[in-house]
Amino acid sequence: MNYNTALINLYYLLINVDGKVEDQEITMGKNIVRTEGINPTDFDNQMEKLVTKDSDELYKECVTKLKGLTQAQQIRSIAWLCITANSDGFMDKLEWQLIYRLYSVELKLDLNEILKMQKTLLTENQRRVIA
Repeated sequence: MNYNTALINLYYLLINVDGKVEDQEITMGKNIVRTEGINPTDFDNQMEKLVTKDSDELYKECVTKLKGLTQAQQIRSIAWLCITANSDGFMDKLEWQLIYRLYSVELKLDLNEILKMQKTLLTENQRRVIA
């Protein structure tokens, strides 16, 4: 699983963790695809495959694959999850638990590095919207 596939799987896990997928989360998925240069058809195909996957199994796969990525890719992935979780103006408790478990418990990442990356990604997205 490469970075893009890991990111898509994490995105799917996050938007479904609270049992309701918000329009803003869908919009953020489109922003991720555009920013990361992911083929939209590949994104849609991967998302369809995940519908039948057990969430616990998917979580374990994501952790394993995240650990195989560079730390910079791990930070970028978690930053995308944070942005997506906040996209509807509210981070659900289940979304926060998932993100915390990934970045702190599983990956032992520095929250400040994630926050810096969030700011970078948000700035990049704002430039795209304006352009």
